[in-house]
Amino acid sequence: MSILTVKDLQVTFKGRKKTTEILKGVSFELQKGECLCIVGESGSGKTMTMKSIMGLLDTNFTIKGEAFLDDINLLTASKEEMRQVRGKKMTMILQNPMVCFDKLYRIGYQMAETFEAHTNWSKEEIYQKSIEMLKRMQLPEPDEVLKKYPHQLSGGMLQRIMIGIALALNPDILIADEPTTAIDSVTQYEIMKEFISLKEAGVTIIFITHDLGVASMISDRLIVMNKGLIVDSGTFEHIKENANDEYTKQLVAQKKAVVAAFKKSLGGRN
Repeated sequence: MSILTVKDLQVTFKGRKKTTEILKGVSFELQKGECLCIVGESGSGKTMTMKSIMGLLDTNFTIKGEAFLDDINLLTASKEEMRQVRGKKMTMILQNPMVCFDKLYRIGYQMAETFEAHTNWSKEEIYQKSIEMLKRMQLPEPDEVLKKYPHQLSGGMLQRIMIGIALALNPDILIADEPTTAIDSVTQYEIMKEFISLKEAGVTIIFITHDLGVASMISDRLIVMNKGLIVDSGTFEHIKENANDEYTKQLVAQKKAVVAAFKKSLGGRN
């Protein structure tokens, strides 16, 4: 059953001197319980697609098309309707955690404020959920983390906190925009295990990445974007063997080269 349907999504940016077409007619469906990966390099339009659907673009952008979450057209919904959608129905983990936290307030206060807005938990429940979430995200001394200001934590730690908040809200659709970019390789592995567990539990996920290898780990289906267009779509295996676009073919070749090098390192020169 389709939970999200996007049709002919077009986004244009109006600058002082020129107008730039960013998305050129993006269409796709997301099935309930599916993990859809959106793959593409920086500037391909993958993050812009999600931000336009979530109502996170300012008035410099013109958006056309349709994006239905069940029976709600996200592109024509009011600001109040979108506030209800964000958090409860759709939660987006942004790529840069530094811009997501207010430097003037402690982490615990900001987490509590988010949970108060989207749940009916008591203050004690919010505290306990916050501690549990920080432990789940492999953060040591969680009670001390709650007392810190954002500048006192690394980008990787803030990213893990942001992921944890999103998971705790248990939205209908979890959107993860390059969620492991700012995290060390060991923690990346742990975080990816969390996402795979969520997928296996039936959580509906949109996972944005530039890494075809990451997409192969978690995707039920993936779409490849290049210059504001979807250029390939299907399962990882289908795209690996039947890529149409030159950009996709390059991604597949890079992935195969990495695998070949890894196998060679394990087996020596033979």
